Amino acid sequence: MRNHEVTFIVDPVLSGDEIKATAKSYGELLVKEGAKIINTDEMGLRQLAYPIKRRTTGIYYCIEFNNASKPDLISNVELAMRRDERIMRFLTVALDKYGIKYNEDKRNGKIGKAKKKISIAAQAAKAKEPVKKAAPKPKPTPPPVEAKKEEEE
Repeated sequence: MRNHEVTFIVDPVLSGDEIKATAKSYGELLVKEGAKIINTDEMGLRQLAYPIKRRTTGIYYCIEFNNASKPDLISNVELAMRRDERIMRFLTVALDKYGIKYNEDKRNGKIGKAKKKISIAAQAAKAKEPVKKAAPKPKPTPPPVEAKKEEEE
């Protein structure tokens, strides 16, 4: 059993329904060919490094799957993507144990931009701590006033 990941860029000119239908159709194609879908990630609209088909942006999708049955599954999926005008680019990668672990940690929120979750007990302990007030700042001393010279008459 090998885990693979296919990342593809969908043309952003399509409507939202067509974009989602494109990603869904490739997920269904993988299942039909005998793969087990582990995760589908819509990365959204991204800027391209260079123009592709006169486009400077694209909708990125990533599908992680397990290829257990057919050895020619990847070539069939890549052929379908090559023929599809909605797909601008694609890349299929075989994942090693480190890639699998990384993707799993990313899904669980251990890696990436996920906000740190604070447990309820930690929140309660934080609420019980006395709030430290800042020490009052010393007032600045006014500049010395020069003594007026008395004019002698």
